Amino acid sequence: MSIVKGQHAFVHDSVKNYGYNIVGDFSIVLENVILGYPTSDILEKLRDCTDKKMETLSYNGCRIGHHTILRSNVVVYKDTSIGNYVRTGHNVLIREECTVGDYVLLGTNVVIDRSVVIGSHVSIQSSVYIPTSTIIEDYVFLGPNCVLLNDRYPIRIGNASLEAPILRKGVTIGGNATILPGIEVGEGSLVTASAVVTRNVPPWHMAVGSPARSFSLKEELKVYNRID
Repeated sequence: MSIVKGQHAFVHDSVKNYGYNIVGDFSIVLENVILGYPTSDILEKLRDCTDKKMETLSYNGCRIGHHTILRSNVVVYKDTSIGNYVRTGHNVLIREECTVGDYVLLGTNVVIDRSVVIGSHVSIQSSVYIPTSTIIEDYVFLGPNCVLLNDRYPIRIGNASLEAPILRKGVTIGGNATILPGIEVGEGSLVTASAVVTRNVPPWHMAVGSPARSFSLKEELKVYNRID
């Protein structure tokens, strides 16, 4: 429906705008980005209305903070808030009711499902998948092709509750690692590349292997990630 642009914000002419969206000061939104993408309940309203024009539907879209860059083909659903100094690669998908903090990097082809909370000073590399209701605290690093899971028995047990992972402050997840549903990776811990984490990782430990075993970190590694 409409977009509110802050001072010196740039929004490319090809950007598709659904609902009411806000783009903060000095932010840049590039080619073919979609802001305020509708959820299924909005689409059902569209199906039932007479003119069948998405642009006529009025709802809250998304909020983009200051000094943020959304590169081409990013899709941000309604009711999602993205903070200040966020940078994305291309083809990033952020579903509804997500919160992304400040100074966050979202690499190309990252998929963030519904109701995810991401803190500040977080680096998420290309092709990472983050499932519904995951919590990622500050100063977390996720290497390329990480997979986080939230369903222990996919489509096998009816009405089974989802169990999202929690990544505490300062966690590092190596490339191609897999974090199983309901796992908590403790503060400052490090999961090595290609590890499969099947049980909680204590704070300031290293998880290695498949299934991963945890060992206490060396003292020189007991520091937070440096993510500006």
